[in-house]
Amino acid sequence: MPEPVDFEIQSGVGVITLQSPPVNALGLPLRRALKEALDRARDDAAVEGVVVASALKLFCAGADIAEFASGAFSDAPFLPELLDGLEAMDKPVVAAVNGAALGGGLELALACHFRVAAPEAVLGVPEVQLGILPGAGGTQRLPRLAGVKKALDMIVSGNPIAADEALTLGLVDKVVDGRDAPLDAALALAKEKAAAGDIRRTSELPVNTDGVDRQFFDDYRQSIARRTRGYFAPERCIQAVEAACELPYREGLEREAALFRECAATPQARAQQHIFFAERQSSVIPRLPKDTRPRDIRRVGVIGAGTMGGGIAMCFANAGIPVTVVEVKEEALDRGLGVVRKNYEISAKKGRLSDAQVEERMGLIRPSLSFDDLADADLVIEAVFESMEVKQQVFERLDAVCKPGAILASNTSTLDVDRIAGFTGRPQDVLGLHFFSPANVMKLLEIVRGAKTAPDVLATAVKLAKTIGKVPVVAGVCFGFIGNRMLEPYAREAHRLVLEGATPAQVDKVLADFGLAMGVLSMYDLAGIDVGFHVRESRRDQIAHDPSYELIADRLYALGRYGQKTGRGFYIYEGREQKPDPEVERLSEEIAAELGIQRREISDQEIFERCIYMLVNEGADILEEGIAYRPGDIDVVWCNGYGFPRFRGGPMQFADETGLRTIADGIEKYRDSLGEYGRMWFTVSPLLERLVKENKRFADLG
Repeated sequence: MPEPVDFEIQSGVGVITLQSPPVNALGLPLRRALKEALDRARDDAAVEGVVVASALKLFCAGADIAEFASGAFSDAPFLPELLDGLEAMDKPVVAAVNGAALGGGLELALACHFRVAAPEAVLGVPEVQLGILPGAGGTQRLPRLAGVKKALDMIVSGNPIAADEALTLGLVDKVVDGRDAPLDAALALAKEKAAAGDIRRTSELPVNTDGVDRQFFDDYRQSIARRTRGYFAPERCIQAVEAACELPYREGLEREAALFRECAATPQARAQQHIFFAERQSSVIPRLPKDTRPRDIRRVGVIGAGTMGGGIAMCFANAGIPVTVVEVKEEALDRGLGVVRKNYEISAKKGRLSDAQVEERMGLIRPSLSFDDLADADLVIEAVFESMEVKQQVFERLDAVCKPGAILASNTSTLDVDRIAGFTGRPQDVLGLHFFSPANVMKLLEIVRGAKTAPDVLATAVKLAKTIGKVPVVAGVCFGFIGNRMLEPYAREAHRLVLEGATPAQVDKVLADFGLAMGVLSMYDLAGIDVGFHVRESRRDQIAHDPSYELIADRLYALGRYGQKTGRGFYIYEGREQKPDPEVERLSEEIAAELGIQRREISDQEIFERCIYMLVNEGADILEEGIAYRPGDIDVVWCNGYGFPRFRGGPMQFADETGLRTIADGIEKYRDSLGEYGRMWFTVSPLLERLVKENKRFADLG
């Protein structure tokens, strides 16, 4: 392995080159090597100026996040102290930002006296997305260069900016094109500044408070309150920037450090860092043969031009992959592609696409009324009605038409992928690709591995998911896979609680207050009560022992109340406004009387425990059965597909923070207190029970 930093002198300029793959993370080895190189440059009389550059495609992606868990991030040289020493040098230091400079990487560039960037460079401080704030001077230096308004927005949102905007703001001094241009320009600038004796320390600049008045920070807090609800770090980011405005630089640094420590010790930081790592681990397939090579996917087919099929087609067109969309009737095909075009045109109106890009993407989508047009496809995804009979017809036709080696995928959300594979003579080429609606927006892709799915097919799906901008999670075959299987007990309890005396609004408020994007009954209304009904119809034999099982939803279906699409469901909808419906309460009272369910006042705590604890319990069963590889995979599914709050890290991370004994004891409590219903459904998962006995956490499973 090469040294993490290379140092050489070029025409009187000491060039410090970061070369620590994959992202020049500022872990302890790189920090030590960087300090040594800076010391050499400072002490060598032959060195008149210094350039900090990178041998990789990016400049520096920031701190080594793994050090946060171990505490090694504060080992000497501590990054804030290292950057203070860099800035204090009496020789001009220029950063050659050739690519992404993120987090501690941008803080490194800010500590340099001048900055040169390539056009493709992006600069940002995404620490807030990890539950912390820039802790190496970023909250104090950035407002001095970019101004308080832009600095605050960058720090609180975590969103990066492009090089041209950074130039306009004064965050970089030059933007230069060409492969070696940033380094060449940085060398020239270092020589120029050395000759002029010009050193500009960011810490010595005044804070740029243009447009900032007394009310600014309070107004800003109010503007972000909704989207940052439940998160700890955003408010501390604001306080750190306020400190930059109100305190001398050194005192501001001390305030920044105190706020950083405060953030780092929170469950939100642990949760956000957990989900960060879990999303990167979810694409790793255990026990995959080392010689496995993904197949080439150059052309894709989609069966069905409805909401899901059209959204899936957009995913591939967005990635530049030609896709053929097949429908049975021309009217449905025209309608579906019309919706796709409308979606693209809306994006163009918002400035996200040019008119030329709209036409380019539409040009990649080929409409067809014939399965024969899929003969050259490398991958075909069916997105038809959720019926095993319909799936059978589709896969038998695909088996006859598609070329050998083509991958056949089902977008089913609940059905048995192994049965679907059995409708073909090539089960090794079949798997599930469960997109979430709207498919062109939602990041999650559940990849369902069948019993006979070939390793290279699985590897292809994971690689392809990344190509089209999805977060892949591999699941085994069972009802609902990971996400919808866990949704079942969570939703079951919500429905049952309404029969026992809670209102839909109370149930949903408890879940929304916990941090979920919306309550489960509101979600049923959004997805369509008719959709849930048809899922239950396919498994009546498995739920027949419980006559109360989501019965209120069945009755709403019978009344034609399908949710938002009909203006009536668990709620009344007038435009976008959702209102409680007294008729639903009367209906729940009637059903309770019919089934002999004693209605009572339900506490918010009971609603929370019954819904969330059973969600966790089902996750434990999924792990026990090997449906999910890792607890983190479950958390990725629920944070990306079901609106589980990232500041809680997912259901399994939340359980670890809460304590598994608390979860298990709660389940046992309801098993005892809910009579026959409790004995029917409330059984602690064997895995959860075992972990409690061994005093372990889900995280200990790896």
